[in-house]
Amino acid sequence: MSFAFIIKDGIASAMHKSKQHLLKLIAFVSIAVFSVGSGVAQAQDAAASYPNKPIKIIVPFAAGGASDVLSRIIGKKLAESWGQPVVVENKPGGNAQIGAAMVAKSDPDGYTLLVVDLSALTQAPTLMPTLTYNPEKDLVPVSVIAYSPHILVVANKLPVKTYDEFVAYAKSQKNPVNFGAPLGAAPHLAGVLLSQKQGIPFNFIGYKGGAQAISDLAGGQIDVTMNSFLATYPMVKSGNFKMIAVASPNRFGPIPDTLTIAEKIPGYVTGSFQGMMAPAATPPAVIAKLHNEINKIIRQPDMQKQFADLGSAPDTRSPAELRKWMADETKYWAKVIKDGNVKLD
Repeated sequence: MSFAFIIKDGIASAMHKSKQHLLKLIAFVSIAVFSVGSGVAQAQDAAASYPNKPIKIIVPFAAGGASDVLSRIIGKKLAESWGQPVVVENKPGGNAQIGAAMVAKSDPDGYTLLVVDLSALTQAPTLMPTLTYNPEKDLVPVSVIAYSPHILVVANKLPVKTYDEFVAYAKSQKNPVNFGAPLGAAPHLAGVLLSQKQGIPFNFIGYKGGAQAISDLAGGQIDVTMNSFLATYPMVKSGNFKMIAVASPNRFGPIPDTLTIAEKIPGYVTGSFQGMMAPAATPPAVIAKLHNEINKIIRQPDMQKQFADLGSAPDTRSPAELRKWMADETKYWAKVIKDGNVKLD
């Protein structure tokens, strides 16, 4: 056999193997493309038929709070729009983390959702390093629903009427004034931030819920607290305690004559940011459908009035905008918590 023939035979063999390899590669790519296309089609079909069974909204707080009230309002409207029952279940405990973890571990099909004060998700990673889930990785934003600012309220027994008078009074006391709030929750950390920025030495007293702290403030057992406008203002109007300031970025619509803390401490904004989350891996098309429907609902005139009557401002941020806001808030509150040496025993 000549050397030229060996070369020729080798080239032919190599070309044959290359052709086989190319055919296998084409087949593999075709299968991959088909699988991706099939997955996309299935996701689109799922969104097109969504919802075709009852939806469950988990509220990780007791009944009667802002998350509970707003989830029932939104749930009723969703049921009317889509013709499927929307059931609200309260799963309180662990500073909202029991209910949040339940949703994070649910099937990612859009039928189990979370409505929560978003601060419970942005503050928890620093406060609770042993969380059984990761709020950033295991939950996906659907929509902000509304914002209700915290209001700073003091017991009637305190001889103060204005914010400046309160700060001066609190600093002049031999013993720190008693600030009541659920420890580790947004009202407590709002107080921690106020203490840091204003130099007020609060004595923080823990409660199981904001409603309990509000009740004790009305009874004079504590001196001060912060809580959402929605849950607290009715008792201000009834004369149970005094409102000193609001923690909104600008003067708040229902109480335009009330000082904002931001006027004294630039950038100070706290409150109840109510939002909806879903399990990670929920199809993006389902997330988009939910977000669009919620936005449509909260833009309705009757809803605008209902939100205003409750003391909440509708919020229409997109899922992407909400994700960025939550990441920024997580970093912000991590510093507040560490600077304040806040720990949950």
